[in-house]
Amino acid sequence: MTLLDQLDSAISVHTGEQIAEKHAVDWTFVNHCTPDAVLRPKTTEQVSQILRHCHQHAQPVVVQGGLTGLAGGATPGSGEVALSLENLTGIEEIDTQAMTMTVCAGTPLETIQKAALEKDLIFPMDLGARGTANIGGNVSTNAGGVQVIRYGMTRALVMGLEVVLPDGTVISSLNKMLKNNAGYDLKHLFIGSEGTLGVVTRVVLRLFPKPKSRCTALVAFNRFSDSIQLLSAVQSELSGLLTSFEVMWDLYYNNVAPTVNTFTNPFDTPYKAYAIVEITGNHQQRDMQLFEEFLAAQCEHNIIADVVIAQSDTQADNIWTLRHGIGDFGSSQPIINYDVSIPIGRMDEFANELMRDLDQSYPHITTLLFGHIGDSNLHVVIGDYHDNEFSRLKDLVHELTGRYDGSVSAEHGIGKLKTGYLPLSRSSEEIALMQLLKRSIDPKNILNPGRVITL
Repeated sequence: MTLLDQLDSAISVHTGEQIAEKHAVDWTFVNHCTPDAVLRPKTTEQVSQILRHCHQHAQPVVVQGGLTGLAGGATPGSGEVALSLENLTGIEEIDTQAMTMTVCAGTPLETIQKAALEKDLIFPMDLGARGTANIGGNVSTNAGGVQVIRYGMTRALVMGLEVVLPDGTVISSLNKMLKNNAGYDLKHLFIGSEGTLGVVTRVVLRLFPKPKSRCTALVAFNRFSDSIQLLSAVQSELSGLLTSFEVMWDLYYNNVAPTVNTFTNPFDTPYKAYAIVEITGNHQQRDMQLFEEFLAAQCEHNIIADVVIAQSDTQADNIWTLRHGIGDFGSSQPIINYDVSIPIGRMDEFANELMRDLDQSYPHITTLLFGHIGDSNLHVVIGDYHDNEFSRLKDLVHELTGRYDGSVSAEHGIGKLKTGYLPLSRSSEEIALMQLLKRSIDPKNILNPGRVITL
């Protein structure tokens, strides 16, 4: 009996023409490859059954969630079967006393956010793909988003995990306590490991009280370095309130703003950089007064060139459409989205050198710079490139990142597309330890092979 025959009796198995096109590639749209089969389990037990049989047959498996990744990690390779978690969904429990939520790995991020709000709580991780990205993928890539500066990466928001190892063993550690030092904290082996060590099936998430105030501003600067001064000032003077600090260079603003139908440019003069600054707290009137007084002082100190403060949630949401508009911009043309981290103090120097190098070598391309900045994350989006320039552009951006002691992946992972650049951000000793862990947990190298590290 073949592997697929063994699985088909109990699990939804799609082969041949039954396989939907979406399973051939993630959001990079690079290296399309249809998997040999798509397996769609509904329970942890079925995931365990799949991996147990695949382990016995040494069958390579690629794990797929919402397929919103930007590193090629969920794109199948030749001879691989896809384990899709799209049917493994549902919210099992919301514990308002412990302020936790237990969910299945295939549950979309937006579903989790809405469920928390119904209990007057929030799950603070937020990103543009919230409607499609699922929590298992968020955990596996240690996703970030626009509120990391306040609440941390996914790693800080996960209390416990249930994971299926490559041989089908189920590790259930659904901890709900902030303090639990009983032995190794095994969840950290799997958070950010991009599905190479195990398949996340259930997650216990940390929730927070819903803020009672929200103050949002769109700020303009005469130079990027002024945005770093503002970040330092707001962290010092409005300590504990800063939730988001999103910076956009002028090329991003000038190219993306016209594509966002709901956004109207409030500035008469063009500027070199812009930022969305948002604070949240517990008293709208008091916090707004603090916010307005703070921004007025920064204008007087010539740190801010101009500013518009949202007077309602609707106006605030309209400001945010500018930041999330990169999705619509990217859908209109092929783009390369680089996700890097650069030390904050060197980000201006890095951006200037990068733009100078790109202008000299590739004058025909469009380069957009934007990022969370407060957590060192910078996105470099390149459009209008020629197909034969794809690899050279990757080399340029990542090698420059390495020279600035940055990370070649801030929040999207290494996947397949960045494995060759990992030594730019990790030492040989670190990589050797990663390889040791992989060999120990997945000796047959069947789970997401070729992702993150090579053996």
